[in-house]
Amino acid sequence: MSDEAEPGFVRVRMDLSYDGSEFSGWAKQAGGRRTVQGEIEDALRTVTRTKDTTYELTVAGRTDAGVHARGQVAHVDLPAELWAEHREKLLKRLAGRLSKDVRVWALTEAPAGFNARFSAIWRRYAYRVTDNAGGVDPLLRDHVLWHDWPLDVDAMNRAAAGLVGEHDFAAYCKKREGATTIRTLQELSLVRGDDGIITATVRADAFCHNMVRSLIGALLFVGDGHRGPEWPAKVLAAAVRDSAVHVVRPHGLTLEEVGYPADELLAARNKEARNKRTLPGAPGCDNC
Repeated sequence: MSDEAEPGFVRVRMDLSYDGSEFSGWAKQAGGRRTVQGEIEDALRTVTRTKDTTYELTVAGRTDAGVHARGQVAHVDLPAELWAEHREKLLKRLAGRLSKDVRVWALTEAPAGFNARFSAIWRRYAYRVTDNAGGVDPLLRDHVLWHDWPLDVDAMNRAAAGLVGEHDFAAYCKKREGATTIRTLQELSLVRGDDGIITATVRADAFCHNMVRSLIGALLFVGDGHRGPEWPAKVLAAAVRDSAVHVVRPHGLTLEEVGYPADELLAARNKEARNKRTLPGAPGCDNC
């Protein structure tokens, strides 16, 4: 996955959003399932009249089935001639072709070294839940989880504080062969709004599979009194999956924003993001 477009191509940054309710996640899948990546690539082929060529998108963060995005970022490498021909009208043409549950908001030439995935320095998600005894507002039912126990937000925030920082999140991730579960959780906080909806803000340099939804599952267990505020940190320290940690449903989760460094720092960030991390003091880690 190159950090530069090949000669004769232009790297285009794409800012987009989607309602994930009817998608089987971001990434293309076999069997004809509807995905965000597949939908946009199909639309791009149609509006640029290149039906025999697929220009593949690289995304900042792959989202699972049912997960939404307000501030997703991707890039695509297009032939320079094709970009020059279509750039002025491409955004409007995509709007006319794409289904109403996915929108592209901006198409811009990316700076040198930009990679939507590896250049990112953080991703910020929001998870929304309500403990309203009457359930979820029908107009918000696809974006807010209903938890049928009263929740103590202060207790949840105390628990969240013990999870912030660089840790091995193996206890909160679905492990993948050859992939590290070490992440830096930069922010984890919860606020109850005037409408009673609790919004959890979760920001990290990167996330492993199911990490956000598992963290929220643990915090809900604290909030409803089934566990004490110290419990999530104990689970983290054990570094193994705990059967009491539930992966909450995807529809409450939204990718809100992706952060990138200044243009002159992109190359350094790409290199750093590709390095497999170990924690200080771990075998093979002298100055980590």
